[in-house]
Amino acid sequence: MRAARLSVLTFTAVAALTAVTGCTEKGSSGDSDRVIDVTATDSKCEVSKKEFPAGHVELAIENKGSKVTEVYVLFPDDRIVTERENIGPGTKQKVTAEVKAGAYTIACKPGMKGDGIRQEVKATGGSVAKRDPRLDSAVAAYRKYAQEQADATLPLAKTFAAAVKAGDLEAAKKAYAPSRIGWERTEPVAESFGDIDPKVDVRADGLEGGQKWTGWHRLEKSLWQDKKITAEDKTLADQLITDLTDWQNRVGKADITPTSMANGAKELLDEVATGKVTGEEERYSHTDLVDFKANVEGAEKSYELLKPVAAENDAALVTELDKQFAALNTLLDKYRADKTSYDFTSYDKVGDGDRKQLSDGVNALAEPLSKLAAAVATKSS
Repeated sequence: MRAARLSVLTFTAVAALTAVTGCTEKGSSGDSDRVIDVTATDSKCEVSKKEFPAGHVELAIENKGSKVTEVYVLFPDDRIVTERENIGPGTKQKVTAEVKAGAYTIACKPGMKGDGIRQEVKATGGSVAKRDPRLDSAVAAYRKYAQEQADATLPLAKTFAAAVKAGDLEAAKKAYAPSRIGWERTEPVAESFGDIDPKVDVRADGLEGGQKWTGWHRLEKSLWQDKKITAEDKTLADQLITDLTDWQNRVGKADITPTSMANGAKELLDEVATGKVTGEEERYSHTDLVDFKANVEGAEKSYELLKPVAAENDAALVTELDKQFAALNTLLDKYRADKTSYDFTSYDKVGDGDRKQLSDGVNALAEPLSKLAAAVATKSS
């Protein structure tokens, strides 16, 4: 789960959200009717228009507050269409959006906490061109991939939970990191539901007021810091399986589209930046590099599926992404003896210089990856 603080990296945020089966109208970003200014402060979330044509729109976000903020576009039932986190004070970001006609909510969350300051907006009318069949195939393949990851996670999580319930500290420690790999590969899909991630992957510093701490990281603390398994932990292990089963059952119903895939790939790199590179995600177990690798794998899967269309629209971008994915994977391989395993160096053994190198590698990939959504959303029809 993302940390509620500004990333140690600086990213250029050019991403896309989508909820329609169509490609965007080329050049529409120059149409003022399709540009929505979102001004976030510590107490307000102002939008320049509350009604706009469906199809290709651009959200121009500026944080004029004193707190790090995030901006969400939500369906009426609070499912996430897209999000942009870690928008620092005084900074601007742009999100290329493609939405079908209907009601939405734009929410700004100063401090990256709570339900946010909300504005109801509406997309009306509009038309979009038929989507490239290759993108439909990419969505189908990614949906299958996400389901496979969820299906594979449950047996591993059950092994972890069984060790906790048996009071076997060492066996639980051994099973912990492998049980998280499938989740970390596809976390943007899980986060899109809104209610599952806070139950299974929240850290202590991410808890909302009155929220009970459950999930992997609560158990991680018991295993590594407290060094004991309590009766409550055994109950939490059962709850983890219940919540992950809910996730498994809902993956097939997720709203997955080409630009949400691309946006999700960028979000996974943000996950690395805000939690793994800093060592905050797995602060007790120090298994951050396992999560790091899984996040990169998930991002790369989306990229590979979208690559044929992206290559036609922006060949230079694809060349750069190929280069940076290879470089980051090579860098990660330094921290494991067997390139086929997930037995990585404990992150507390990784020095500041090496962490800086990892941070630079993430930054070098994240900047071009932020352009992938636009490359698949903008296609001449």
